Amino acid sequence: MSGGNKMVTVWLITVAVVLVASVGITVTEAQPEANFKCLTENATCRSLTDYTSTNSTTLKEIATLFGVKHFLDLLGANNLPSNTNNSYKVNPNQVIKVPFPCKCSNRTGTSNHVPRYKIVPGDTLDAIARVRFAGLVKYQQIQTANKIPDANNITAGATIWIPLPCSCDLVDGTSVMHYAHIVPMGSSIQSIAQQYAISQQTLLSLNDLDDPKNLLAGQLLDVPLPVCNSSIKSDSLDFPLLVPNATYFYTAHECVKCKCDSTGDNKNLQCEASNLKPINNWSVCPSLKCSGSVLLGNTTSTDSCSRRVCDYTGYTSSRNISTTLATQNTCAVAPSGSGDSGSGASRSMLNGWVLNKLLILIHFLILFVYLLSYNSQHLCSFSFFLSMD
Repeated sequence: MSGGNKMVTVWLITVAVVLVASVGITVTEAQPEANFKCLTENATCRSLTDYTSTNSTTLKEIATLFGVKHFLDLLGANNLPSNTNNSYKVNPNQVIKVPFPCKCSNRTGTSNHVPRYKIVPGDTLDAIARVRFAGLVKYQQIQTANKIPDANNITAGATIWIPLPCSCDLVDGTSVMHYAHIVPMGSSIQSIAQQYAISQQTLLSLNDLDDPKNLLAGQLLDVPLPVCNSSIKSDSLDFPLLVPNATYFYTAHECVKCKCDSTGDNKNLQCEASNLKPINNWSVCPSLKCSGSVLLGNTTSTDSCSRRVCDYTGYTSSRNISTTLATQNTCAVAPSGSGDSGSGASRSMLNGWVLNKLLILIHFLILFVYLLSYNSQHLCSFSFFLSMD
């Protein structure tokens, strides 16, 4: 290859490397710190967060990392069969929804003193936040929550609290489960709203986004998941029982299994006896019936738009589970806020930027291959043309 060819080759490779690097920097650009609004002081509830690992892992390892007390909660949140083994393999970058308890304080929601992480030699707060917990929190949040004077000086063997963002607030006057959703590359406010049957305006307002184009890949978004209607009483130990669509939850010391399947006409929580051995201090599950032979979950009558069912209403610490014969509406109802045809959220700003850079890079690479196919004489002609231009 001639000296001229070599110079052009070096120049093109340099440009390509710079473009690739700039794309990489954008993809890993620091995302804004996630702080979910929670205006009800001292409120507690169940929340969800996305989690992805760059390496292969198992459900057991994820449950241990996040301090999930009951393995069935993790299965239910991901709608996995209840007999799934804890050695179930989770592939790199596979999204797993992790349930955790949330508590509101000072108008912000954080996980209720879980997860607890034990520092190992070589750890830094930044690595714990970015790598171990996949960027769900920033190291500054961990530092503040644990009152660590110097972020660069942490002690191996010490246990720290990882304050995950969450909320217990009603949204548009309705109970929801707040879900810390990691925005995928190429996603948009519009597609997320459609996927989870909520309004675009609700998403924008809840996350203080003025413009849907400001959504960034990797950003942690507060997504309020609609939950099934239930008959749970306010004095029940599991109130409010928030079960989003396509999930299930074991309650009343795992004596009762409740699932939400609102893909059909029924938007009501469907509860039945779990047939499991109870946990904690209960030796056996109490009777789960409304009357006579009518058991929990049995339907006694139906008509065109309703049904009469033995429904779960809660439990107390005195080994008591209550039920009632309830009338449930079974007619189809349009998902709240699923329209918003006028809001027109576009693709994320980050995704568009990356695509532009990739297109430029592709053009340069095509030009690079094209030039390499020419001999020195063609290269000279091309250089002369560029100088004339």
